This record gives sequence, structure tokens and C-alpha cells, in this order.
Amino acid sequence: MSKSKLNVNEIEIVLYKQNEGEFISLTDMAKFRDSERTNYIIQNWMRTRSTIEFIGLWEQLHNPNFKRIEFDAFRNESGLNSFTLTPKKWIETTNAIGIISKSGRYGGTYAHKDIAFEFASWISPTFKLYLITEYQRLKEVETNQYNLEWNVKRILSKTNYHIHTDAVKNFILPDKNYEKDKEWIIYAEEADLLNVALFNCTAKDWRIANPALAKKSMNIRDIASINELAILSNLETINAQMIKEKIDKNIRFTKLKEIAKYQLSVLNDKDFMKALKKLNDNIYVERKNKLKK
Repeated sequence: MSKSKLNVNEIEIVLYKQNEGEFISLTDMAKFRDSERTNYIIQNWMRTRSTIEFIGLWEQLHNPNFKRIEFDAFRNESGLNSFTLTPKKWIETTNAIGIISKSGRYGGTYAHKDIAFEFASWISPTFKLYLITEYQRLKEVETNQYNLEWNVKRILSKTNYHIHTDAVKNFILPDKNYEKDKEWIIYAEEADLLNVALFNCTAKDWRIANPALAKKSMNIRDIASINELAILSNLETINAQMIKEKIDKNIRFTKLKEIAKYQLSVLNDKDFMKALKKLNDNIYVERKNKLKK
């Protein structure tokens, strides 16, 4: 579960992703009306016929296990003075997935964003506008900060790729007696020189340690952070120049490892976000510790 917060009229509202959906805290939103009686406000909203019909239709569209007979019973009773409905009762009776009741530190009632926006309309049209504006701002930040950067980050590692491979071909192969069909061995060795200097393992070792990712045709550089890929680009250029100068591989490796360590310490301290590694659209990991989903 990945969690973030929206700030609407100085009210912090928790938003988190679960599976493919985004859920917003109705408990936090209800504080706009009354910070002391959030449960009462949510229950008042849920007892109206328009609410029952809306959340019931949402479930029918998104939940194949939704219990429609039980839903019909609630719909028939809605609007009566004696009718009451809590989130927990709705979930347990109809097997609903659009509303969630959580306990613990971030406990409370959460709803899928579609339903949460409907709740915001009931609270106040003005509040809903502020909520949508803040939500869209957050999505734009995420797009610019994560997806866009990760879509273009591979350019950094490829910028000097041809310079590096050309240097291997022209300044190492001529001094070796490998057959032409074995030239890839030289390329792999030089690539792993950089891999070990920066990532502390070879490509093969990484594939053995990560068979599931390897089956998806991913490699160690696919999960590198933006900072690491920027440094990898630098190392390719530096290594290419040292190859041209015919510097011994052992010496080159020592220098490359020192450079990688220094540049990582500088860049990671300067920009924490670019030190994160992306495993998929929902999971980002720190250099040593996994972030919460």
C-alpha cells in the first residue's frame, strides 16, 4: 500500500493505493463539517437513497461478487426515518469493495476516489472543487516526478553507450586474440566492470538473485535509480577514455568504484527522490530499505 496526503483547506486527507484503486479517507473529509463527529456525518450520508443508489451502482460496475439482493433491501429501506447504515454493515452485508473500514494508525472509513468525490459533493460543492484541484495537483506531481523521469531515465545510461562500446571494440579487441563471434565476451566484461563498480554485482549474479525479474527480461539497470543511471552514464565516458589511454583494467576498476561511491554520496544526499528505485508503477524502494507499498 502506498500512502500520500492531500491538503484541502488546511485539512490533511489520507490517500492510498490498494491494488489498482485509489482510496481517500472519508473520515478526514468529514472533518470539514465537524471534526468531533466524523462517524455520524458519514452515517448520515450513507442513509440517503441517492447515496445507496450511487454506491450500489458503483459496486455493480466494479465488483462481480457484490450481493445485489442485500443491496435491494438497503435501497428499499433508505430514506426512512428509522433507517441507519454504517460503513461496516454495508461492507459485511453486501460484500462491497468501494468502501473500506480500517483500524490502526491510519484507521477510519475510506472510499474509492469515485465514491469519495460523491461524498465531497454532499459535504460541500466548494469543498469538492478544492479536493479535486488538490488531487489533480498531486497526480501531476507524481507524473512529473516518477513516470516521466523513469520513462526518460534510460536515455542517461544510453547517452554514452556507443562511445563506450566503440572504445571497447577499437582499443581492446585489437590487442586480443578472440574470434569475431566471441566479441560479446569483451563487451560483457566491460559492462560488468561498470556493474560491479556501481551496483556491486555482475549482470549474471543479479539475474541469478532475481529470477522473477529476469524472466520479465529486466536487468540490473532497469531497476536502477535516476541518480545511479546518471552516474552510470558518467562511468561509461570515463571508462571509455581510460580504455583509450590503455590503462590496466584493475586500475580502471579501482578508479571507477571510487568515482561511483563519491558521486552516489553527493547525488543521493542532494536529491532523495532520485535515489529511489522503481520496481513497478506502485512500488519504489530506497537504496537499502523498502518503502511501504
